[in-house]
Amino acid sequence: MSKPVEYKALFLGAGPQMQCGVGQFTHLLREAVEQLDRTSCTVLTLTRSAGSLGEIWRAIGSAQTVVCNFPIVAWKRVILRPFLALAFARLRGRRVVLIQHEWASLHWLRRLTYLPALLLANTIVMFSPQVRRELASDPIIGRTAAKCVLAPLPPNIEAPSQTTDTPLRRRLKAARQDGRMVIGHFGSIYPGKQPNTLLNVSAILRDRGHRPLTVYIGSFIKALDNVEAGFHSRLSELGLSDDVIVSGYVDSSAEVFGLFDEVDAFCYPLEEGLTARRASILTAVQAGRPVIVTGPSHADEFDHHLRFKSLIEHGAIVLVPRGSSDDVYADAILNSLERSAAYPPLDFPSWWYDAASAIKARL
Repeated sequence: MSKPVEYKALFLGAGPQMQCGVGQFTHLLREAVEQLDRTSCTVLTLTRSAGSLGEIWRAIGSAQTVVCNFPIVAWKRVILRPFLALAFARLRGRRVVLIQHEWASLHWLRRLTYLPALLLANTIVMFSPQVRRELASDPIIGRTAAKCVLAPLPPNIEAPSQTTDTPLRRRLKAARQDGRMVIGHFGSIYPGKQPNTLLNVSAILRDRGHRPLTVYIGSFIKALDNVEAGFHSRLSELGLSDDVIVSGYVDSSAEVFGLFDEVDAFCYPLEEGLTARRASILTAVQAGRPVIVTGPSHADEFDHHLRFKSLIEHGAIVLVPRGSSDDVYADAILNSLERSAAYPPLDFPSWWYDAASAIKARL
């Protein structure tokens, strides 16, 4: 007699090593789905020391649906284990829900490794019509886009009731007290965010006499594209070494928002334009500072995500047309600081309720 199903959903995770944005999303999503109507959920941890074949087989048998998020950075060295879990799920007649946050912005080698998951999934959840279009146009795996559904993305980090003071925060505060403009950029640093373009914008503001201090609150993603070396090379070329700070990984939301308190405006020149999958933008918005970002590629990008759309309409997010020069970004920063925009605070639980409801319907 087969073992009865104990759980509605089994979430694949990487334990404490899930410090990336997608890893944090997995943790918050499981909690939100479970709270929605006390749905029974559990987690299968897959690392180099956890998740044997036997453990994977037994865990899959205990659930109706297996939920997997990609890309989780901690899985780079154990990428076969999530795929085995998905294969076991299909073999045992379980549903597979794959949550795919990115596509064309990933390195082609990473996209290649995700092909088995896309093929094994019953449903692929995405957060952006742009990313769904990227998948649909892929010559190898584009047909899997027919399995895609859209869900509204919530922010990964909630603004805490109290913030924490740090040496970097004090440095930013001192710069502002000295009359300097502090420009912020939050989240992982990689080519799709065009970090060097923000350096160019900073140089323009410096040349106009505004003495900017640009702070990248986050760290570089280790990959094959040499983005960190290129960044530092451009930094040296522009003579901005004393005017740019890269914080590295920040441990807590209290520290993150402590730094946000000392930022005048955020700026994101995005290669693909703003998409509804940008959780880092939603985190920055909670600081109550203007967020200047490249406009979306298509007008329908936020039709499924009315809360995100409202932030744009209320001026919390200032869009710069795609293809604009670096001077236009500089102008947008200065213009946003001259006007005081009032917009409603972000209701963190409601955003997660929307996301959990949309994804739970697929479990």
